[in-house]
Amino acid sequence: MRLTRHVSDEGVVWAVDGRALHAGVTLSELLSLSSSEMGGLLQGLGMVEAPLTAPCEPDQEVWASGVTYLRSRVEREAESTVADVYARVYDAERPEIFFKALGWRVVGPEGAIRIRRDSEWDVPEPELTLVVNRFGEIVGYTAGNDVSSRSIEGENPLYLPQAKSYDGSCALGPAIILAEPDTLRDLPIRLEVLRAGEPVYQGETSTATMRRSLEELVGYLYRETTFPHGAFLMTGTGIVPPHPFTLQPGDTVRVDVGELTLVNVVERGR
Repeated sequence: MRLTRHVSDEGVVWAVDGRALHAGVTLSELLSLSSSEMGGLLQGLGMVEAPLTAPCEPDQEVWASGVTYLRSRVEREAESTVADVYARVYDAERPEIFFKALGWRVVGPEGAIRIRRDSEWDVPEPELTLVVNRFGEIVGYTAGNDVSSRSIEGENPLYLPQAKSYDGSCALGPAIILAEPDTLRDLPIRLEVLRAGEPVYQGETSTATMRRSLEELVGYLYRETTFPHGAFLMTGTGIVPPHPFTLQPGDTVRVDVGELTLVNVVERGR
């Protein structure tokens, strides 16, 4: 099943496989239920023609994991003045998990992602993004782009919130695929950046090369933290464009995760 969020003249509408859910059904409500209970609300009505928007709600939280692929560790070590920090977290028992965005700040499909005006080196990070209910059960996934300033993070890891969490730094979409966790362990992930219509960077990987399991990452996120409306968890990237590549205003970024394709344009921060 594919869940999508649409903006119509009557307001926001959720749909399952293109058919509107009953009025008033929200993702927060769906993720407050167990996976076995959720199916009772997934009854589609008439077809929805309204435009897509980000498949999360304003009060939902997006978190992210870092250094879960070897490629990410290598590139983070190369950019940082304290490279051993990334080597240590890659091998450590506890993963790196950080807050990324609230739902109202998330960019949807075809929306504009942003690069900071005070950053010189900016990259897209294509990521499998888990959709998790209030009980910590993985109920599906979406495609995510964890836009990041490598120059700011590389200067000092304590600058991570400034490098990762700002307007236009998080994109999700175009839909949520409801799926069992076992079906997510070998999903293809691809990245393509177009400039003036021509590809300037391409890369691919698979979730099978992740250092940590999906359940492990969710388990650490839900330790000592409650999510009554569920949560989104980006699971790290195995595709990191090497220096000196950097995003530029006007670029088009395409992220493919499993059967989903998320496309966004790039603009410069204020």
